[in-house]
Amino acid sequence: MLTLQRWVLTLVITLALIAALAIPKILQYRGEKDQDSIEKEEKVLKVRIHRVTPVEISERLATIGTVRANESVEIVSEISGKIAAIHFDEGARVAEGTLLLKIDDSELIAERQRAVYRVELAERAEARQQQLLDDGVISSETYDVALGELNVLRAELQLIEAQLLKTEIRAPFGGVIGLRWVSPGSYLSSQTRIASLHDLDSVKLDFSVPERYSALMTIGDEVSFTVEGIERAFPGTIYAIEPNIDAASRSLRMRARCPNRDGALLPGTFANVDLAVRSVSDALAVPAIAVIPELGGKKVFVVRDGLAEPRTVTTGIRNEREVQITGGLDEGDLVIISGILQLQPGLEVELEETTAEGVATR
Repeated sequence: MLTLQRWVLTLVITLALIAALAIPKILQYRGEKDQDSIEKEEKVLKVRIHRVTPVEISERLATIGTVRANESVEIVSEISGKIAAIHFDEGARVAEGTLLLKIDDSELIAERQRAVYRVELAERAEARQQQLLDDGVISSETYDVALGELNVLRAELQLIEAQLLKTEIRAPFGGVIGLRWVSPGSYLSSQTRIASLHDLDSVKLDFSVPERYSALMTIGDEVSFTVEGIERAFPGTIYAIEPNIDAASRSLRMRARCPNRDGALLPGTFANVDLAVRSVSDALAVPAIAVIPELGGKKVFVVRDGLAEPRTVTTGIRNEREVQITGGLDEGDLVIISGILQLQPGLEVELEETTAEGVATR
């Protein structure tokens, strides 16, 4: 019985030793097999591709600008005097020619009446002198003195009439009146600020572009801009360009006009401006991520017979999403747009998905 127990114990120990020696070999074999499978899988890279087709592509420029009223003026008086009446409400819309403010004109009316009397008297004197001249009683020099005095008095009357017109301050154009800074009874001078007037039916947009784009800007180009606090974008059309480059900023100033019938845009607002500086209607374009810079040029990878093939390309205009390819690709080529850092010439690739035909037109 004791011999049998020893024999069983010896067998168990032997089997344990055999298992201890075999397990590492088995694990090593399985690891090598798994590694071979991984390496085989790594040799095939799943990629997304873009099929090259002719599309419209635009190079766009982002800059900043300032919104200005179509017309804007600070209303002041040309003459001094006391305010007799104010005929506008703050923030009200007024038409061109509307009476805004009346300055006391009582003294000017009295001066005009006196001037009228003096002109009438001078006219009678001139008529008598004319009769005497015709009768040969006086010389032409004596008559000229009377005529000259009459003309001077008429000019003085015209001056008073002009000053009377200036006692009525009228809107030079239609628009919206700003805040009022005077009160009835206040004394005005030519330096006194009365209010501001703004034509906001359309607004102007002032902005600048870098010097290198100056040759690409033309009258009639369309722009788009946004302002703080308003979600939508506003369209505008360039109508004036400064004829010189600013020496300090090396930029070209220009101005666009935008409709503003709802009054959403206010003068002085900061604007983020976006404009197309050039565009091509039938360009071969690829997503910007596909273009790889290298020493002396640029390249992309295309799929050819299931393998990644590098192509040296030349590029044209670009924006934040697409790049125009001017050489190195043909219509219909399949450009790889994922796994760019893992690509090597001749690497086997598997198509994961394809983007829409062509690049989205911007």
